[in-house]
Amino acid sequence: MRRVLVVDDEENIRVVLRTLLRKHNYQVDVADSAETALEQLERFDPDFVLADVRMSGMTGLELCAELKVRSSLATVILMSAYGSVDMAIDAMKAGAYDYISKPFKQDEVLLALTKAEEREALRRENRVLKEAMRKEQTFHDILGKSEAIEKVFSTIGKVADYKTTVLIQGESGTGKELVARALHLGSTRKDKPFVPLNCGAIPEALLESELFGHKKGAFTDAHADKRGLFTEADQGTLFLDEIGELPLGLQVKLLRVLQECRVRPVGATRDQELDVRVIAATVRDLRREVEEGRFREDLYYRLNVLQINVPPLRDRRDDIMLLAEHFIERNNGRLGTKIRDVDQKARKLLLNYPWPGNVRELENTIERAIVLSESDVIGVGDLPERMREPTDPAAASLATGELSIKKTARFMEETLIRRALEKTGGNRTAASKLLEISHRALLYKIKDYGIH
Repeated sequence: MRRVLVVDDEENIRVVLRTLLRKHNYQVDVADSAETALEQLERFDPDFVLADVRMSGMTGLELCAELKVRSSLATVILMSAYGSVDMAIDAMKAGAYDYISKPFKQDEVLLALTKAEEREALRRENRVLKEAMRKEQTFHDILGKSEAIEKVFSTIGKVADYKTTVLIQGESGTGKELVARALHLGSTRKDKPFVPLNCGAIPEALLESELFGHKKGAFTDAHADKRGLFTEADQGTLFLDEIGELPLGLQVKLLRVLQECRVRPVGATRDQELDVRVIAATVRDLRREVEEGRFREDLYYRLNVLQINVPPLRDRRDDIMLLAEHFIERNNGRLGTKIRDVDQKARKLLLNYPWPGNVRELENTIERAIVLSESDVIGVGDLPERMREPTDPAAASLATGELSIKKTARFMEETLIRRALEKTGGNRTAASKLLEISHRALLYKIKDYGIH
C-alpha cells in the first residue's frame, strides 16, 4: 500500500487529507510540523510527502531541502494558500515534484499523487533497465561496450582458466589490476586468494622478504618467521604490478620460482612447493627494457607467454559516458549527492578530451565535478580548466608519454577529423574540403576511427 505523510499545522487540513487518502487506499500518517515529520520519517518511510509551505518553525521549503540532504526517496508535493509563480519555482528548486494551491479540490490532490506515482514507476523502470544494461556491459567489474575493450574481454575469456603466466601492458590508469582480477575471477582459482603487489612501492631491501618470506633470525629485525606473498597466494593468483620496477637480482630469483614452482624463504635451507598463477603488469615497454639491459630477456619471455594490451581511454571513446554515468551513480551513493546528468556542452568536452590519465583521470574528474556542481546537472564550469582550453593534439599525445610517430600521427589525424566534422555540423563534404582530402578518403577514415 502506498504511504503518504501529510504535514500541515492546520488540523482541519490534516483531517480532510487523511480521510480522503485513506478512502482511496493510501496508508496515511500526519504531522503538525516539519520537525515532527522528520522524526516520523524513518519509522513511517513514506512514498510521498504532502506538506504545507508556511508553517511555524521549519517551512515546507526547508523540509523539502532537508529531505534532499537526507537522500530521502520520498516524492514531495508542496501546498500553499499564497500561490504564485515565484513560489512554484522556489518549490521546484527545493526539490519538490509538484505544487498545489490552497484551497484545493480533492481531485487536484489525487491527480498530483497519480502523476507522482506514474513518475516513480517510470524512474523505477529506468533504474531496472539501466542496471540490466550495465550488467550486459560489465565483465568482472570492467565496464565497457567499445570494440577495443570487447577484444580485451574476449582474450580474458579465452585465457582465464589456464595456469600460464600473463603479461598485461597498458598506460597508467587504464585498469590493469581490474584485468588481472577478471582473469582470476574467470578461473577455477576464483575462490582462492588474489594477492596484489606493486613492485615499485616497496624498498628493494624488503622486496625479497615480501615476495618469498623469511625465517626467524635471517637478518636483523627478523624476530619471527614471515610468510611471503607467494605462500599467501598458494592455490590462487599473485599479481605483480609494475614488474618493470623489479631489481635485476630479484628478477633471477623470480625466474627460478616461475620455472620450478618452488619458493625458498630468506634464511631457509629447504624449498616450499607452491601452486601459484602469476600475472604481471607494466606501463613500460619491456622489450625496450630488455634491449637496454634493464630487464632480463629470459624472464621477459617467461612472463610474456600470453599478453593482454589494455587500450587507453582515448581509444575507447564509446565507453567515456558509460563510465562517467557509473562514476556519478557511485559517488552519489558515497557522497550523498543527487547529480542526475551531464549537460551537452560538458559531454562534448568529456568526449573530445584526450584523457592522458585514462579511466583514473575520468573518475577523479567526475568526483571533482560532483563536489563543485551547484545543481543536479554537471556543466562545463564544473570541469577542470585544462579541459575547457583548446587541446593541441600533438601536446596531448606527448602528455601520454607516447613517442611513436605512427600512433601520434593517427591521434592527430583523428582529432582534426573530429574538429572538422564539429565545425561543419557533421557535413562530410564540407569537412573533407577543410581537411583537404577526398570525400571518399574521409568516409574511410571516419569508419576506421569509429567516429559517430
